[in-house]
Amino acid sequence: MADVLTPSQRSAVMSRIRGRGNKNTELALIRLFRSNNITGWRRHQFLFGRPDFVFISQRLAVFVDGCFWHCCPLHGSMPKNNAEFWGKKLAANKARDELVNQTLEKKGWKILRIWEHELSRKSEAALLERMKKALAKSLDHRNK
Repeated sequence: MADVLTPSQRSAVMSRIRGRGNKNTELALIRLFRSNNITGWRRHQFLFGRPDFVFISQRLAVFVDGCFWHCCPLHGSMPKNNAEFWGKKLAANKARDELVNQTLEKKGWKILRIWEHELSRKSEAALLERMKKALAKSLDHRNK
């Protein structure tokens, strides 16, 4: 079916659509935090890159990355339709992630990036171990 809008009209319409975040993955991580008594985290903090969770006292920024949008090496896939567009879009996402990591690290923050697939029940123990190590490492770094 042909689009009834011109490309500029379609662009204007699409630019007004705002994402709602990754609610399900964030809620899964909140459940993990609460069930393991991990405290001190905050959401929606105004920090460069807009981390999903921030542990302010440990200066740890936690990002939950979707496997598709951030090119997971295990589950990321490239759409066959409109491949050029998606290639640019996903490459830009990866470049932005790297810029965010570098910028926050220069400001003294530690970064923990969690893949969406790590929030499954079978990966939970390994993720919990990574989380605890990151929090301990951040505390050690702050105490030096």
